[in-house]
Amino acid sequence: MFARLFSGSGPAQERITRQRTFWSVLAAMTLYFLLITTSHAHGIAEGDKGYIQEISGVHFLAFVYLGAKHMFTGYDHILFLFGVIFFLYKLKDIGLYVSLFAVGHSTTMLLGVYLGTSINGYLIDAIIGLSIVYKALDNVGAFQRWFGVQPNTRVATLIFGLFHGLGLATKVQEYEISRDGLLTNLIAFNIGVETGQLLALAAILIVMGFWRRTGSFLRHAYTANVAMMAAGFLLVGYQLTGYFTL
Repeated sequence: MFARLFSGSGPAQERITRQRTFWSVLAAMTLYFLLITTSHAHGIAEGDKGYIQEISGVHFLAFVYLGAKHMFTGYDHILFLFGVIFFLYKLKDIGLYVSLFAVGHSTTMLLGVYLGTSINGYLIDAIIGLSIVYKALDNVGAFQRWFGVQPNTRVATLIFGLFHGLGLATKVQEYEISRDGLLTNLIAFNIGVETGQLLALAAILIVMGFWRRTGSFLRHAYTANVAMMAAGFLLVGYQLTGYFTL
């Protein structure tokens, strides 16, 4: 379906292509400035970090709050989720894919922090950026057109969820959390992450619901995914620059 939607020939198609290119560039520039202004938001706030370093023992509600806050400022996770649900209309399908993503990132986040697994934050965030690029390409049917195959979207969502969880684990370890009450606090943090994810997802679904009722949804679906792909590449470039220069 997507191959037919995003293909064609003739003057009308050329005009549509020019329009798509214009809006794609405009959207990419907008996302560029958004990412520049929020590129540090995904890290650990100094106030939060200082608070966590000073406490020990179980602080359930505090870690629930921190988990929810982290997900809301984690634009990379939200962008990936946006791509995952972009063409999902049934609630059972949305629930399945979001659950796969949640299982993936919950597993590696909890194990990564508890076991003290150390991975370079720039590299793991670059992989997360590539997950956004992958999902955008998948949404526009690129793999079918280029290679004649369709990747298993469920497996891909789970695998990228594992990488997103490693990114979370890397960030959480920056808190230098006390080992006293660590497991309970990690569970609380994960509950906060899932809560924040559900709230963000609810907001996305409300907006998508209104958008899908208009004729502009299919007209601008390609542009939206190109813009998302551009944001993913920008995130990859930003993280690799950090890796090679710092």
